[in-house]
Amino acid sequence: MTEWKFSPARDLALAPSDRWRSLARERGLFELAANGLWRRVLRLYLAVAHRLEVTGRENLPAPPFCMIGNHTSHLDALTFAAALRGDAARAAHALAAEEVFFGSDATAAFAAYAINALPVRRGRTTRGEIETLRSRLVEDRLVYILFPEGTRSRSGEPGEFKPGLATLVLGSDVPVVPCWLDGAHAAWPPDRKWPRPGKLSLSIGKPLRFGDLPANAAGRAALTAAAREAVLALRP
Repeated sequence: MTEWKFSPARDLALAPSDRWRSLARERGLFELAANGLWRRVLRLYLAVAHRLEVTGRENLPAPPFCMIGNHTSHLDALTFAAALRGDAARAAHALAAEEVFFGSDATAAFAAYAINALPVRRGRTTRGEIETLRSRLVEDRLVYILFPEGTRSRSGEPGEFKPGLATLVLGSDVPVVPCWLDGAHAAWPPDRKWPRPGKLSLSIGKPLRFGDLPANAAGRAALTAAAREAVLALRP
């Protein structure tokens, strides 16, 4: 029998506004309830307004894993999260741009409690922050939802993938699940303030594993290229 060990919450000493913006944030009963309610409301909205169709859900492994895909809309992360079920849904964290979702206390609280997002500083993430994300992914058996393009496509066409995904998973056997979301750019493009009704179709591919790749520049390049190819292969 495994010996039980007491581990205090990583964010125990943080003030509320600091907790919302912390990569060490853990959820208590209130956060779990708020996120559960948000998922129900979100699934209902996506079913009614966007007639969401999900194929390939059987490809999702047990946590931990990273869920990646094309990025054209703020609907992307919401749809990916809504497609998850059970432990994966409760363990899901969208990696969200700090300057967009955590700028004010109001948006930070919503991002933390409802979306369960973790802040990432685009182009300014430190080595220590990457290590925190890496260790939490494995130790806490989390699911990260992230978009390797780094920003929403303005044209709807996929851009090049950045090496952030490789930095997170190289050196581990954490699966990477490629996805393609169709219809999000038409429903909520970056230049539109609010979404409009329109069908969404999410295709979930088979998980990729990169445990055999070296944790160096060549390994990062190979992982990044393979991940992008797998996402594009799901495009209808």
